[in-house]
Amino acid sequence: MAAKKGKAGFLLPAGLRPEPKRRPIRVGDLIRNEIAMLLLFKIKDPRLLYVTITEVVMTDDLRRARIYFVCDEKLVKKSEKGLVSAKGFIRSHLARVLNMRYVPELLFLYDPAHAKRERMDQLFQEIAGENGTTTD
Repeated sequence: MAAKKGKAGFLLPAGLRPEPKRRPIRVGDLIRNEIAMLLLFKIKDPRLLYVTITEVVMTDDLRRARIYFVCDEKLVKKSEKGLVSAKGFIRSHLARVLNMRYVPELLFLYDPAHAKRERMDQLFQEIAGENGTTTD
């Protein structure tokens, strides 16, 4: 059983740890959906054509949003520059849509875990093809 240090400094068992706060998760999901819609319909930057938002992780105080994205590995630098250049537009849109006191600071990060998952899926499909079975 994994344990985590509590406020008093002693270790808490997994079942007694505080649950993650729900509001940051809900706000993160809302921001992810809004940015995805902006990328599809409003933002016309060619650097962002193949960008997909995978996850938005909010801080507990809702002041910062770490936005994880995926794209072709060759286009990561260009896509990151495109997202940074569109940051002001995205924040102004979020200010209109979200009913929050502060619009969070946006930090765009490439999600390498997604690329690793895709590579593992590809390897499993190759192995299944060699064995004559399917993974679906």
